[in-house]
Amino acid sequence: MSDRRLPFRARRHGTPEPPERSMDPRAADTPEPPPVERSLIDTAIYVEGVRVASPTTLADTYRELHARPGAMAWIGLYRPTESQLLSAAQEFDLHALAVEDAIVAHQRPKLERYGETLFVVLRAARYLDDVEEVDFGELHVFLGRNFVVTVRHSESPDLSAVRRWAEERPELLRQGPEAVLYAILDSVVDAYAPVVGGLQNDLDEIEAEAFLGAPNVSRRIYELSREVIEFQRATRPLLHMLADLSTGFDKYHVDEELRRYLRDVQDHATIAVERVVGFRQLLEGIMRVNAVVVTQAQNEEMKQLTAASNAQNEEVKKISAWAAILFAPTLIGTVYGMNFDHMPELHWAYGYPYAIGLMLVVCAVLYLVFKRRNWL
Repeated sequence: MSDRRLPFRARRHGTPEPPERSMDPRAADTPEPPPVERSLIDTAIYVEGVRVASPTTLADTYRELHARPGAMAWIGLYRPTESQLLSAAQEFDLHALAVEDAIVAHQRPKLERYGETLFVVLRAARYLDDVEEVDFGELHVFLGRNFVVTVRHSESPDLSAVRRWAEERPELLRQGPEAVLYAILDSVVDAYAPVVGGLQNDLDEIEAEAFLGAPNVSRRIYELSREVIEFQRATRPLLHMLADLSTGFDKYHVDEELRRYLRDVQDHATIAVERVVGFRQLLEGIMRVNAVVVTQAQNEEMKQLTAASNAQNEEVKKISAWAAILFAPTLIGTVYGMNFDHMPELHWAYGYPYAIGLMLVVCAVLYLVFKRRNWL
């Protein structure tokens, strides 16, 4: 293989520069890769759709493939080491950029052709009901004239089940690597249905809580919106990918029956994408409804507080009015209660009735004034 096709962008003095870094912040949380012996999950050689050999190493797989004309190899890798991917790249002449993507992982779903090799990135999904989250997995698929190499970077999807399903249908596997790709696409897209159902249940619960004004519904709306957006990123590119596959049917002489199967996968993917778009629109509507409900509740609380404040003000006014009325006789009584010898009217015969009358008049006047102003 020429230096141009090595899976690193540049080489100086024989030392490779590290591959590109992923823009996904979660890439830093990726656990350590499994040992080499556990990275090679399953490898098989197929002739006319029937498994004829199950090599245990990549080298044995290459030898078996070369020894059987017309055979197809399906190599299943789980978070492989860099050396394993380089070995497959050397054997099957895989393009440097595709191998680099498989090493770095955390790629968006896509389909690219490099000469006779097809490179596909898929995002599998499964719904975790206990935590109400969607768990996403990443799968890379290399397809050539007589080989399929699958590289998983997560537990899902379960390709062992896909392999068993395909091996039970040798007439399908007889179609070659395109049939394997169909089986993988069908499995990934079918797994979207439970995810859509789980998101629908969460959406229904949130919708009911939003109209009831539940206190934590805003947080649930936000968290579900994140899951829906992530799910949309996994499903939306599928439509373009499947359309690209369809345009190459004639060029690559894809069997008519296999074309029907792939169109069926495209229909299922379209349904999933449309449902996800509907979820986003519903969540936006629920968010607006929740904002209205919260605003109405706040307005109702403000009305109650205002009413309570007005009632308190009325009580304060009454208390203040009676305090002012009672203050007048208290003031007069206090003045005439002083023990001074030289005070006006102190020894006047009508002084006492005069003081009492003055108190009554002042109190009556104050009462009428406050009553007229609705303080009493």
